[in-house]
Amino acid sequence: MTNQPDFHVLDRAECEALLTSQQVGRLAFSFRDRVDIEPIHYVYANGHIYGRTQYGTKVNVLAHHPWVAFEVDAITALFEWRSVVVHGRIEFPDPEGAPHDVERFAQAVEMFRTLVPTAFGADDPTPARELAFFIAVQEMTGRAATMGGND
Repeated sequence: MTNQPDFHVLDRAECEALLTSQQVGRLAFSFRDRVDIEPIHYVYANGHIYGRTQYGTKVNVLAHHPWVAFEVDAITALFEWRSVVVHGRIEFPDPEGAPHDVERFAQAVEMFRTLVPTAFGADDPTPARELAFFIAVQEMTGRAATMGGND
């Protein structure tokens, strides 16, 4: 008898539970022959990843190539982990744009404030991160490993 890891696919509810339970994930995006991955704080709610960032190269790239992957893990041991990967399109609603954009920006801010209540306000701990974004989840896959016994 030996203990061997069991690798299995997570169902949608398990994927959403993992996304909801974490606050830091990795955003992956590509431009030409380069792929970048950056850690971000996020909130998952209603089929969307909500986050914030600041103007820079990443935003310029994503404005022209908005298809992204987002990944989050929960790891407790070498063979005790869960991981979810989301694919979707990232959007940066304009807080001074069309009414629909203003509404979506306000929603993103409201969702992010469930994580950082002072975000986008006078006591914001990261005031340079003035852009809110969301990723509408189009695909979601998850995998996990657990230690099981082979009898």
